[in-house]
Amino acid sequence: MRIAQIAPLHEAVPPKLYGGTERIVSYLTEALVDLGHDVTLFASGDSVTSAKLDPAWPRALRLDPGNRDPVAPHMLMIEDVYSKAHEFDVLHGHSDYWPFSLLKRQKTPFVTTLHGRLDLPELQPVFARHAEVPVVSISNSQRRPLPQANFVQTVLHGLPENLLTPRGGAPSYLAFLGRIAPEKRPDRAIRIARACGIPLKIAAKIDKVDQEYFETVIKPMLGPDVELVGEINEAQKPDFLSGAIALLMPIDWPEPFGLVMIEAMACGCPVIAINRGSVPEVIEDGLTGFITEDVTGCVAAVTRVGELDRTAIRTRFEQRFTARRMAEDYLAVYRGLGVDRANLRIVS
Repeated sequence: MRIAQIAPLHEAVPPKLYGGTERIVSYLTEALVDLGHDVTLFASGDSVTSAKLDPAWPRALRLDPGNRDPVAPHMLMIEDVYSKAHEFDVLHGHSDYWPFSLLKRQKTPFVTTLHGRLDLPELQPVFARHAEVPVVSISNSQRRPLPQANFVQTVLHGLPENLLTPRGGAPSYLAFLGRIAPEKRPDRAIRIARACGIPLKIAAKIDKVDQEYFETVIKPMLGPDVELVGEINEAQKPDFLSGAIALLMPIDWPEPFGLVMIEAMACGCPVIAINRGSVPEVIEDGLTGFITEDVTGCVAAVTRVGELDRTAIRTRFEQRFTARRMAEDYLAVYRGLGVDRANLRIVS
């Protein structure tokens, strides 16, 4: 099958550090290539892939200080995809609603995975106007604010099976991984760890928009029992997560998926999460972690992590959240759009 993967340009594919969407695009692209498909990746020129790379912009926008308009490169990429659409059996976008107007005016089947939150009022008229455009959700809970959207499937994220694996040693701290942002609630993680008397390590990115939150809320809470590690890469995650008693995810927003949960599971690390968004679709309560309703519940859950089998957590990751499973799910989506499975051609 000739497949176009269309990534956002904010980060390279895969990203150098933080970048959930671009990371998933990378995992999916590589898994599709491994399954024998002809994949072209539209992404920034500093991306690394075994697929064919069509560099839509020389460098990831986050790492390009000279770029002052991030929309312009995306518009150029969408136009480029449109002009080459006839070369593919299916187009798969990951840049929200940006390509809807143009790509629905050409013949090649296309689908868009929605990676972000959908509970924003501005999205309502956009999806009402483009109600026929097929989209994929990354959790069932993500769909709820947009019942008018044409959701054709939910495909849960996956990781390469051996990308993150358990390491030896005795876990000795609680972990927070991802972004320092109000909706992620690292302040709650600090309170939970202190209530338990266990050190906390925070490995997280600070976006410019969240700098004030960090300076006014999180920075004053830091101390010898709370270590701010900063951003970490894939090579650092296995040791970081394997060394954690549990990953804390005390979120305060409708999390669309929460990639850090399956990263922890891959390392055999239990997840303690507040019941918001996708959490109950990813975590199996009492098996791969604990789902709670508040900070008090999280504190109680920390005392119970010894009941969980870290080997069983890794096994459930292998059964539910590999990149190969994700790729196979997307291939089923592509076929459902009208791509002939036997002849690998567009069905008229």
